[in-house]
Amino acid sequence: MKCNMGKTDKTIRIIIGVAILISGVIFNSWWGLLGFIPIMVALSGRCGLYYLLKIDTAKKESAEK
Repeated sequence: MKCNMGKTDKTIRIIIGVAILISGVIFNSWWGLLGFIPIMVALSGRCGLYYLLKIDTAKKESAEK
């Protein structure tokens, strides 16, 4: 599977993941561990749902070189 996430998409997912982790710590809940999912997806650059829906937010390299 190729990279299908752009820089903005990755940044938003990392921010959301960190917010979930922090809320888990604040509320002393194991649910905060779910914050690792968007962080890991952002770091890998590959979203399975995007692949299924044929969405690609990554910048295309120009054919003119």
